[in-house]
Amino acid sequence: MRQIPVDTSAAIVMVAKTPQVKVRDRRTGEIATDTETGAKLMTVDVMFAANEEVEILSITVPEPGITGELAMGTPVALTGLIARPWENDFNGQRRHGIAFRAVAVTSLANASAAAGPKAA
Repeated sequence: MRQIPVDTSAAIVMVAKTPQVKVRDRRTGEIATDTETGAKLMTVDVMFAANEEVEILSITVPEPGITGELAMGTPVALTGLIARPWENDFNGQRRHGIAFRAVAVTSLANASAAAGPKAA
């Protein structure tokens, strides 16, 4: 399936909802895992602001890729963000969308605090 790299260099990205465990099957409660590493997958909702538009994106990230305190409003960096179009049939209805996945979501709160106030 096609994977499209997403450039985040000109975007402002903040946590909109704290990381949640990604559930593979809601009926059984099975937790989603990375097929290559076996790591538990997490979902982080972020506010993605670029080109004078703001969207809430739900990003799937392996649990080891989540670093720092990710409370609502925390500025973050998204490493290796890709978009993957998807389509399926569910109960006779065709559905489609874009899934987002990142290698890591890293808090930038400590980096900006460490820089301290700028001299005037």
